[in-house]
Amino acid sequence: MSYTLDDFNVEARTALKQEPGPAARQAVRKNLERLLRNDAFVAEQCGPDAKPGIRVIHRCPDTGYNVLVHIYERGKSGPPHDHGDSWAVYGQAAGHTVMTTWKRVDDGREKGHAELVKNKEFRLEPGMAGVFEPGEIHSIEISDGSRFIRITGTDLNKIDTLVFNPQAQTVAVGSRL
Repeated sequence: MSYTLDDFNVEARTALKQEPGPAARQAVRKNLERLLRNDAFVAEQCGPDAKPGIRVIHRCPDTGYNVLVHIYERGKSGPPHDHGDSWAVYGQAAGHTVMTTWKRVDDGREKGHAELVKNKEFRLEPGMAGVFEPGEIHSIEISDGSRFIRITGTDLNKIDTLVFNPQAQTVAVGSRL
């Protein structure tokens, strides 16, 4: 029997309730990779008939995590950003996404000013997932036809997150992808 979204949610909820730290988020990452091996799930949620955009397919009432489906027809790049006090796990279903992590090198004292340097870059291919811890600055570059599942520790629309412009050396509270 295939590993289903229901199976994923049971295991994610259990892991996050037992120890809501990095180990639990790694368990969520591993289980998301397992879910992405379920061809029926991928076809249903991320297949060719899936409508472009972002939609929530699960919100955990116990821990607050969200499961979102992202469907893009055309590639795009997002600015460096964080998820505030939340974490995120991205799992690639189709296409690819280039993830870049950034390091803030200024002291953060000057309001609206931020200096970033690229830290590392990696590429998520179908079936792969990556974790971003709370406050970890990252940017994503999405290929044409990219489809992925993103798990967030909370509803990001309800918390402050930061968006950075490395060229202008600015930071602001705001939205990104």
